[in-house]
Amino acid sequence: MHNEKIKEIESELKSIFEGSIDQKRLEELKVEYMGKNGKITVLNSLIKDVPNEEKKEFGMKVNELKNTFNTKYEEIKERLEEELINEKLESEAIDVTLPGTNILSGSAHPIERIIESLENLLMSMGYDVVEGPEVEKDLYNFELLNLPKGHPARDAQDTFYIKGDEYLLRSQTSPVQVREMLKGEGKEPIRIICPGKTYRRDEDDATHSHEFTQMEGLLVDKNITLGDLKGTFEEIAKMLFGKGRSTRFRPSYYPFTEPSVEMDISCFNCNGKGCNICKGTGWITVGGAGMVNPIVLRNCGYDPDKWNGFAFGFGIERLAMLKYGVEDIRVFYMNHDVRMLKEFDRREY
Repeated sequence: MHNEKIKEIESELKSIFEGSIDQKRLEELKVEYMGKNGKITVLNSLIKDVPNEEKKEFGMKVNELKNTFNTKYEEIKERLEEELINEKLESEAIDVTLPGTNILSGSAHPIERIIESLENLLMSMGYDVVEGPEVEKDLYNFELLNLPKGHPARDAQDTFYIKGDEYLLRSQTSPVQVREMLKGEGKEPIRIICPGKTYRRDEDDATHSHEFTQMEGLLVDKNITLGDLKGTFEEIAKMLFGKGRSTRFRPSYYPFTEPSVEMDISCFNCNGKGCNICKGTGWITVGGAGMVNPIVLRNCGYDPDKWNGFAFGFGIERLAMLKYGVEDIRVFYMNHDVRMLKEFDRREY
């Protein structure tokens, strides 16, 4: 009787395995025959009813049946998995003759382009790049630069004060120059540029921002003239706006320089003939500069009878607007589309 049960299951399995089986059916068979209450598993519980002299033979046949099922199960499972992989490979085949996917990539931001260009030029002329804190003391931002408390020029800067009137968000990068002069202790020549963020209480519009980028330069040595400053500016103007640019100085006023000048370039749109960009003058102002005020030199430990020098400063956003033909400063910090950056590749001189 028990041997007949084994033969019955063997016959069932032979018929089943000779037919077509998919993955789902295969797993159902495993549960049906080898699960907790499966047909082959249940045979083990029948061994107690088998006469003692037949137990060994019965047990061997049950184990053979288990091995037969497991072997066949693994063969079919492996075959089905291979067929599935082949189907995927065929359906997902790559046509190597098709053109590649154009992956959108960004480019250098126009503000960073201007900063790097200026740094590369001025470092080749012997300048060091120096940075300083954006949260600054009034002492460095104003007082040592010949802007004592109550000075009218402070109103034009409209500063963000943080703690009383002692700490503020720097309104210019000039404090970095002050710190470097104090380090020099009146004994060492200085040749530095200071790029960085600055802050003023401006209403944001097409040409103004409460947060903007400056780059200032300082050279302190002996026997420096306004001609040295003019030559430096000419190199900067030609690098940024093309070799055909002419430059000029116009008298101006800054508390930390004396004499002070506005730095102009000939209009790159009309070549000096007069247009809407240069407001009919043929010239465009790009920055301010001058010889370092003797008061500032003395405040920072340098004897103005022995030392002199010049300082200059640019608004980087203004330079970028002029160079790339941008009419709204907000383009530089409100547009996060990388396609906008690519546009500036086409606007390089």
